[in-house]
Amino acid sequence: MTQKITGTEVFFLLLAVVGLCATWYYNIRFYLEVDDTSIGNFIALTKTTLPASSINADIAVVAVAFLVWMVLEARKLKMKHWWIFIPLTFLVALAFSFPLFLFFRERNLKKKSMLALEPNA
Repeated sequence: MTQKITGTEVFFLLLAVVGLCATWYYNIRFYLEVDDTSIGNFIALTKTTLPASSINADIAVVAVAFLVWMVLEARKLKMKHWWIFIPLTFLVALAFSFPLFLFFRERNLKKKSMLALEPNA
């Protein structure tokens, strides 16, 4: 039985795509426009204003909360390949990995509920 994609799943996938495009638009501009493209300079530039530091603190707390919750939730739901979202968070963006995890979580929950409804389950 093939799973149809739900509106919730579409929403999370769209958020993942928007998160990927929005963050990497600026990352690519950084690599094209800045002379020192080292990770040290990248991080230093994120602390250039008080509002930027506030956003960094906000995102750091959200990232830690997401990663802890994600590991616990993935283990509880017995999701396969859940660990891939950890490097995706740091190598791509939290704005990409978080909604993508939510998409796969929704698929996992739907699959489990469909299996529970089968007569031979």
